[in-house]
Amino acid sequence: MRAIAIRGGKGPADALHVTELPRPVPRDGEILVRVLAAGVNRPDIVQREGNYAPPPGAPETLGLEIAGEVVEGAGRWRPGDLVCALLGGGGYAEYAAVDARHALPIPAGLEPVQAAALPETVFTVHANVFGHGALKTGETLLVHGATSGIGVAAIQMAKAAGARVIATSRGADKARAAQEIGADIAVDASTDDFGEIARAAGGVDVALDMVGAPYLEGTLKALNRGGRIVYIAAQGGNDLRVPAFTLMRKQAVLTGSLLRPRSADEKARLAAGVEREVWPWVEAGQVRAIVDRTFPLEEAAQAHAWLESGRHTGKVVLVP
Repeated sequence: MRAIAIRGGKGPADALHVTELPRPVPRDGEILVRVLAAGVNRPDIVQREGNYAPPPGAPETLGLEIAGEVVEGAGRWRPGDLVCALLGGGGYAEYAAVDARHALPIPAGLEPVQAAALPETVFTVHANVFGHGALKTGETLLVHGATSGIGVAAIQMAKAAGARVIATSRGADKARAAQEIGADIAVDASTDDFGEIARAAGGVDVALDMVGAPYLEGTLKALNRGGRIVYIAAQGGNDLRVPAFTLMRKQAVLTGSLLRPRSADEKARLAAGVEREVWPWVEAGQVRAIVDRTFPLEEAAQAHAWLESGRHTGKVVLVP
């Protein structure tokens, strides 16, 4: 089968190239899926750069989410079923082996390209905003990086759950896009003090942060008493200088997580929760799969370059 490899093991976007690999053989409890679309995510870029090794037993090739047709079934799945799935790796290919418990039916009304844009982002938001962040109906969520794949999912899922959303992004166009997606307040963080704006608007109860160090001061300023800051990345800086007294005074919680290293059983529990709680929102149109661009599999390098440019709104998807 055709798949994408990294020339030299790591490098810039143009290190990605098409190669031939053996078609994967599913292990017990796995299904084989003919890939119809594969989502491109920031962790793929970090892995390509040599800074994010696959978990034990996962393919060395990139790709954390797919949509496609089951070729060999297991568990609830039979050949011909259309699924989308979370992977430990290997999605940038014509076929992928998937833990049967990590696959979900493609929601009614969605095409494979749209469905491939959901698993990595929806699982991440579900685990971090509603799990670690414990967002509740009537509370306010602050989303940084609002027009990223994670950001657009977080805005929509929070609104579907009955929360208010304050979103930040860099640039007036992106702020407008965040508001069009559903944010109640959208802030251009390159020109405005998002912490002051959010505090003046009543503050926030949960913050989902993928920026890191540069935004901590503003996020703490916006945080209400008992608020939770959840880190899922630190693209702007990893080292946090935390004012302990502010943390104590606000009874705040700083937490965070990664999705990929979680155990197979934990991902299975997440999948069940997503199907039970999020899939009805998707099928009702409250949560949409927002695809910015698609690229052919052989143009994976261009897809990575586009994602790295930061000009996208929503997800980038490969089509084998």
